[in-house]
Amino acid sequence: MAERVVLACVGAGRWGRNLVRVFDSLPDVELATVCDVSEDIRRELKQQYPEAKLTADYGEVLANKQIQAVVIAVPAVDHYAAVKQALEAGKHVYVEKPISLSYDHARRLTELAESLRLVLMVGHLMEYHPALRLLKQLVDAGELGEILYLYSERVNLGVVRKDENALWSLAPHDISMILHLVDEEPESISARGASYLQEGIEDVVFANLRFADGRMAQIQVSWLDPHKVRKLTVVGTQKMAVFDDMESAEKVRIYDKAAERQGYESYGESITLRFGDIVIPHVNPAEPLKLECQHFVDCVQSGDTPVSDGRDGMRVVRVLEAAQRSLRVDGAPCVMGPG
Repeated sequence: MAERVVLACVGAGRWGRNLVRVFDSLPDVELATVCDVSEDIRRELKQQYPEAKLTADYGEVLANKQIQAVVIAVPAVDHYAAVKQALEAGKHVYVEKPISLSYDHARRLTELAESLRLVLMVGHLMEYHPALRLLKQLVDAGELGEILYLYSERVNLGVVRKDENALWSLAPHDISMILHLVDEEPESISARGASYLQEGIEDVVFANLRFADGRMAQIQVSWLDPHKVRKLTVVGTQKMAVFDDMESAEKVRIYDKAAERQGYESYGESITLRFGDIVIPHVNPAEPLKLECQHFVDCVQSGDTPVSDGRDGMRVVRVLEAAQRSLRVDGAPCVMGPG
């Protein structure tokens, strides 16, 4: 049996405390330290995790040779510096999405981790969701036929960020899912958005991804919306599938529907619509965050490459950067930068 991984969590705010909770619950993890600059957060967590050391000094975490891995959930603007320091200190790293706020920084971090043979994993949570794993199996097995297009909605009247717009805050989830399913990067992106609450920080963004083979994906994100929606639709030539993360049990529905060409001369006669059954497959109810955290620990112990490794993080940031460029020019298509 592999030895327990000695781990530190850095950043224990709104989402970071979920990571603290889950990593502490894993049997093969020793939560040695929790680092956060907030004295109130440290005081609260000390009561919940009395065996962990609480500190405000990140340097103390890096200097501790007993700590093998660092989980980073600080603001995205600080990701690059925090991850770089941890890797240089010889620590394996899990960092929340996005890996960084620039593709160049993402590439540097990935190459640094690879050169030091350290695990670098990005918190693309949805790639570990049992429902998306099921969708991936269906797509790879050809159950849906050829994928024609996808579209996602991630909207809510939710947390309004001050240091990043809705694109960078919310869309990494949807971009990572789409790239994971189609296993290809888009060749161009068009995005339009609007800043209603804070000047220069888009509250709502619509982004369109176009792939070289003609496939298309549409992403809608907003933290200024009356509905709470977390939904991904995949349209194939044979079947269609919907992943609705707001459903408590029936998260995936597969529609045996399609439009088929018959090859007749008359347009009306050449298109046949097929309406079949709706299948609601069983989805493993396991907590996605726990699956993701366990995967990181497994990779640290085995040396395997994570599903959402640094290069996966690079791909997502490349799309985000292209979408941000398009936002600045009011939706004009932007070609993806060099990879």
